[in-house]
Amino acid sequence: MKPASLRPFLPRPAIRRRLPRPSRQYALQTPGASMLQVFSDQTKHLQRERAASNAEASRRVDYLRDEVATRLCERLLDVKRHFPSVLDLGANACNIARALTVPTSDSPPLSTRLSHLTSADTSPTLLHRDANLPFNTLLPSHTRTILPPADTPLPFEPKSFNAILSSLSLHWVNDLPSFLSQINKILKPDSPFIAAMLGGDSLFELRTSLQLADLDRRGGVSTHVSPLADIRDIGGLLTKAGFRLLTVDVDDIIVDYPSVFALMMDLQAMGESNAALTAEKGGLRRDVMAATEGIYRELHGDGGESVPATFRIIYMIGWTEGGGAE
Repeated sequence: MKPASLRPFLPRPAIRRRLPRPSRQYALQTPGASMLQVFSDQTKHLQRERAASNAEASRRVDYLRDEVATRLCERLLDVKRHFPSVLDLGANACNIARALTVPTSDSPPLSTRLSHLTSADTSPTLLHRDANLPFNTLLPSHTRTILPPADTPLPFEPKSFNAILSSLSLHWVNDLPSFLSQINKILKPDSPFIAAMLGGDSLFELRTSLQLADLDRRGGVSTHVSPLADIRDIGGLLTKAGFRLLTVDVDDIIVDYPSVFALMMDLQAMGESNAALTAEKGGLRRDVMAATEGIYRELHGDGGESVPATFRIIYMIGWTEGGGAE
């Protein structure tokens, strides 16, 4: 086993694709009910700010966000129109903005099909991390907007955007039904909302291994991995938010890590550590971590030097009233 301290010097984790596994059902807040606080907005904000403060380490773990942003932008290729104003909601380090500037094998960059891109996020350090990189000059017009704390009204006028994109941010929203309704309101008629979020059985290998290690070492189970929405809930939520012509699909991205410790270090560097209100303070005990490594390799390893971690990505497309895709 490679020690966690060597992780920064190892090559990027290998990303593989596999067919989706049967998923479990997770609780999700329904529209009209008082908001259920699942995540600590303050904890998540501090995690992301702290992770982005080390720009080099933060960029090194962008492999998942960059991959998902690219796959999300591929879905925009099917919409044959020009977009005067596009919002990247929950932009992280502007991974979508970067993906829009990359040409495909048979078409120019998608950035040529928009006039202005607004990248918005609650973490100013993460949002501005790459403001001086070359891809910014390849966008026709680009502004960065700092959003107010999560689960507060979006600071945009109704019918402001011709398209809204969102990649790997929605899974930290407490009141997802209300958030989707706000997105619908700030879109112009006949405009698409295209998003990708972590969901379902993401990191199921880590969940099960931590639970079994907890039972073995402590005699009980604690919340170590944040709960996520299931794909079966997303279509209903989009419909209730006012979207039409829905498309919802799922993709599993399996990343190979040298150890469980390396996986957890990368999650921390991404700002994706557990932020559930029920999470224990003080972190994992050493004996629980050691047991987790052994259980993880026994249950999910293939006998090699690496261990797999599954990120289940839910992709969604919805259109506002007024028509559909051309």
